[in-house]
Amino acid sequence: MAQTPETVRPAEESETAETRTTPRGGPQGNRWNRWLSPPYLLIAPALVLLTGVLFWPIVQMVWNSFYEYSTRHLLPNSPPAEWVGVQHYTDLLSDPQFWTILRNTVLVCGAMVVLTMVLGTLVGLLLNRLPNWFSTVVGIGMMLAWATPVISASMIYKWLFEDRSGLVNHMLAALPDWLVGSGWLEYQWFLDPLPLFSVLVLIIVWQAFPFIALSVLAGLKSIPGELYEAARVDGAGAWRSFWAVTFPMLRPLFALLLILQIIWDLRVFTQLYILAGGFQNESVYLLSYYIYQQGFSASPPNYGMGSAIAVVMTVMILGITAYYLRIMIRQGETR
Repeated sequence: MAQTPETVRPAEESETAETRTTPRGGPQGNRWNRWLSPPYLLIAPALVLLTGVLFWPIVQMVWNSFYEYSTRHLLPNSPPAEWVGVQHYTDLLSDPQFWTILRNTVLVCGAMVVLTMVLGTLVGLLLNRLPNWFSTVVGIGMMLAWATPVISASMIYKWLFEDRSGLVNHMLAALPDWLVGSGWLEYQWFLDPLPLFSVLVLIIVWQAFPFIALSVLAGLKSIPGELYEAARVDGAGAWRSFWAVTFPMLRPLFALLLILQIIWDLRVFTQLYILAGGFQNESVYLLSYYIYQQGFSASPPNYGMGSAIAVVMTVMILGITAYYLRIMIRQGETR
């Protein structure tokens, strides 16, 4: 049968469309053309710079952890650092002091994170119920605490908890003995782990909860009011509305804040250094404190061991971050 113009035209159009949509060089050529497009070329210098700035210190840290490296290797004409392999890791993992420090770090960091998240969420919910002008005033006041330099806040709290001149001990001494006990003017807050860590947690929570509160407040402003109206119609109270509406809607925000808070609290150093007054008291070491003590304050400084402890701490942080990111991605896929 002879082909009419109507029967030939669709084939020609199909071939023409295929020719237009199939790039020259196949999928491989398309991939290269995409990577060589102007947007990728424009951000390439920034990516190279960030890769060097962010990843090179990590590579150097891992490299140092396999060497016996101290200050004598920094001198001119000094011998090269000795390769020791995984010796630092085996010494570290067989050291009972490391496991005690790791346990204290997990407990103190857990207390900081839980108290900060709970207090920040409660304050955020309270601010959401206040008038806008009053909520703004309270938010600015809280941000002053958040913006206070860490050294200043630590020194103020150390003065507050001094044994003889501290305000807290004088207030406790003024209360009845049957309520709080006696001898508070002589009480030392910074010698034993429990009272020192209590003051440390207080400082961290005081400075960190305003950021959580204002972040939760911003998230609450994005939730449609109709959802709470529907929950009230169904008879839900405040507690039920939080778990049925607020928490599911702000779950990604809570996950992100939780990850950030864990990372920040694991790296606490300055506050502990000021409260402990140095490295003499080994019973109050935390992991970040132990890294500095081994790497810079030990006699002689052991950069290799300090790097090995830093690698362990980095693996912990990356593991926690990867776990919560996986949860967030799964939640996004199921929606």
